[in-house]
Amino acid sequence: MDIKQLKYLIALDKTRHFGQAAALCHITQPTLSMRIRKLEDELDLVLVTRGQRFEGFTEEGERILAWAKTLLAAHDGLRAEAASCRGQLVGSLRLGMVPLASLNPMQLLKPLAQRYPELRFQLASMTSEQIIDGLNRNQLDLGLCYLDRIDSRFFEVIRLTATRMGLLHDVRHFEFSAPELSWASLGELPLGLLTKGMHYRQSIDLSFSSHGIEPHSILESDSTFQLIQAVSAGICCAIMPLQSGIESLNEQLRIIPIADAVVQSPIGLLMRRSEPRSALADKCFSDALSIFQPERLAR
Repeated sequence: MDIKQLKYLIALDKTRHFGQAAALCHITQPTLSMRIRKLEDELDLVLVTRGQRFEGFTEEGERILAWAKTLLAAHDGLRAEAASCRGQLVGSLRLGMVPLASLNPMQLLKPLAQRYPELRFQLASMTSEQIIDGLNRNQLDLGLCYLDRIDSRFFEVIRLTATRMGLLHDVRHFEFSAPELSWASLGELPLGLLTKGMHYRQSIDLSFSSHGIEPHSILESDSTFQLIQAVSAGICCAIMPLQSGIESLNEQLRIIPIADAVVQSPIGLLMRRSEPRSALADKCFSDALSIFQPERLAR
């Protein structure tokens, strides 16, 4: 067994396709299939369900896959630690973040990229629960998520400002003269909203219900990108966080603050306290403190 076999297994999980996994790993499909079969022989387990095409992982395969991700994360951490000992910061910073946070992640990534030209970034949109699990499994270096379910005994936490909300619209399709909108003024507008159950959506629903308003939702999606597409097409407006940088994606997009519109739970940047923890994560978290200069949670 070698680290490349684990990389091939993880690539297959990412793509769910043998040919695409092989292309991702810059090898031929027969080579990828052969190396995964060799891993199965070494473990004496069937990891992949095969038919005419990839059909998924077996139950045993899912369990081995979880270990493969942990081992590969440790391998990457070891390389980053060695680079740190040489006075370098290299590798990939794995950052998970909740959708629609009141923070443009580029506020963190841009200064890091300028300071450390060899640093690479892996940015994933995840739920708070997935971020916590990824940090615990050492599959993420840092996480940007809601803090209402966080036990600060297990995480270093940088508390960030509360998420204020505004109405995102396209000026080609909607026009508003007021500098600030009330919840009541949103009642008749066609709205695009995140899927029910998502944390940000819960705060929106709570605000509407507290004002006795039933929102006119004509589109729901778990994708921020799709909501922005709908706004740009003039199908709807959307309730989005202020200071997230969304309105800068298109010169026709504008966002107007909504009075008393704040997501109930604060957000923060997290790093696990326990070892193993990479030097890369430590350094980037330390730099984040100087970038944001926020209030840290008490230990």
